[in-house]
Amino acid sequence: MSIYTFSVTTTRGEQKSLADYKGKVLLIVNTASRCGFTPQYKGLQALYDRHKEFGFEVPCNQFNNQEPGTDEEIQSFCELNFGVTFPLFSKIEVNGPNAHPLFRYLTDNAPGFLNKEIKWNFTKFLIDRHGKIVKRYAPTTAPEKIENDIKQLLNDVE
Repeated sequence: MSIYTFSVTTTRGEQKSLADYKGKVLLIVNTASRCGFTPQYKGLQALYDRHKEFGFEVPCNQFNNQEPGTDEEIQSFCELNFGVTFPLFSKIEVNGPNAHPLFRYLTDNAPGFLNKEIKWNFTKFLIDRHGKIVKRYAPTTAPEKIENDIKQLLNDVE
């Protein structure tokens, strides 16, 4: 099993298979627009702008507790306030019995975390070109602190 076996719904209501991202480096983040970490959208967009031509995409998953808006409101908020152009996915649960299968997979398989549960919004998962989870980052990790890891994966072409 890999992340490529999962599908998600975009904020525009379309089903998106993660298999469409084969060969790309991904950063999967559970986000929220009413969170102290919300300004990280700006850093995520900067990473996307600098690296999308090299196969970097940022699919984001909305965290339920601090994301009360509809998918349309979320999309509009991110575009207007942070200039977000990367793909946004529809709100899902990331913990508990109703957690989306993608996040169950991510939390169960990310290296280095004893407590599998996601503690807060803006937890980040870096995925290599083969769909392997390389690293999990805490919500407090700013997007620019991840850039060297992303560059290393982008340069690692087989």
